Amino acid sequence: MARLRRKSTVLDTARQRLAGLKAILPAPDMGKALTLEGFEAEIEAYSARQDSYNSKLATLDDETNQLDDHEQRLHDLNQRIQAAVKAQYGPDSSEFELVGGIRRSDRKKPARTTKAPAAA
Repeated sequence: MARLRRKSTVLDTARQRLAGLKAILPAPDMGKALTLEGFEAEIEAYSARQDSYNSKLATLDDETNQLDDHEQRLHDLNQRIQAAVKAQYGPDSSEFELVGGIRRSDRKKPARTTKAPAAA
């Protein structure tokens, strides 16, 4: 299952606010600490970092899919190996038990239950 990509309403708001600030002529003076250029640089830095994060998630999703596929191939190979040993040596052999099978003679036989006669 794919991981959710990160979205930011704060980033959207900041972009809208920046567009509004750029539309104001002459540019408003907000002091030395708050500049239009600094605000825009902060928006771009966050946007780049979020894009990088989402890109890493996509890469990780792809890696996860490849790992799941490989695991499935290994599972199939495990079953085929066990079936081949069972076919070659038999279902009640020690060799079958060595590769993880349960010998036929070691399986628990179901207990037979008898119905009790109905009381009159």
